[in-house]
Amino acid sequence: MTKLLLHVCCAPCAVYPTDFLLTRDYDLTLFFYNPNIHPFREFQKRKESVEMFAESHNLPVHIDGQYRLTEFIRVIVFREKSRCSVCQQIRIKETALFARNNGFDAFSTSLLYSRYQNHEEIRQQCMDISKSLGIQFVYHDFRQGWKRGIESSIAQGLYRQSYCGCIYSEQERYDKCLRKKGKDNGKDDRSGYQQ
Repeated sequence: MTKLLLHVCCAPCAVYPTDFLLTRDYDLTLFFYNPNIHPFREFQKRKESVEMFAESHNLPVHIDGQYRLTEFIRVIVFREKSRCSVCQQIRIKETALFARNNGFDAFSTSLLYSRYQNHEEIRQQCMDISKSLGIQFVYHDFRQGWKRGIESSIAQGLYRQSYCGCIYSEQERYDKCLRKKGKDNGKDDRSGYQQ
């Protein structure tokens, strides 16, 4: 049985990937590492929701409970246009390192569940990190369970957020002037993000 570490960005995004992987030959552990989440109260809500989800499914979970906003901003500043790519890279690499250093056979991520992220870019980043760190990456296109995951997360009463997590996505979600500017420029507006 493959000992698999699954990075989870939030409980709703973990639902379908967890269900899927548990029906396969995996010994599954969840991993919460998300330095991007802002503000602190939002970080706490998402962390607690992942803890509740893991407990209700009798799954082991490793939680990085440190609020790392300062570290995240230092990495992102002046790279705002590529922030999603950088953010994904940070979280995927930390997951792979944790997996390699703690006796796991492989890693994966619930980022592959989202319809709002660049799926192919995430898959490629995982493959590149897998190769560079020498730990197996388990790929599945979890988007096929998007609707089922949403319905299940609602039924389980999991905390559901309205933006991706970072300070920039929060602004895109709630700043009406920024949303209008994005639409006027034909920009992909993530303000419809719903988990």
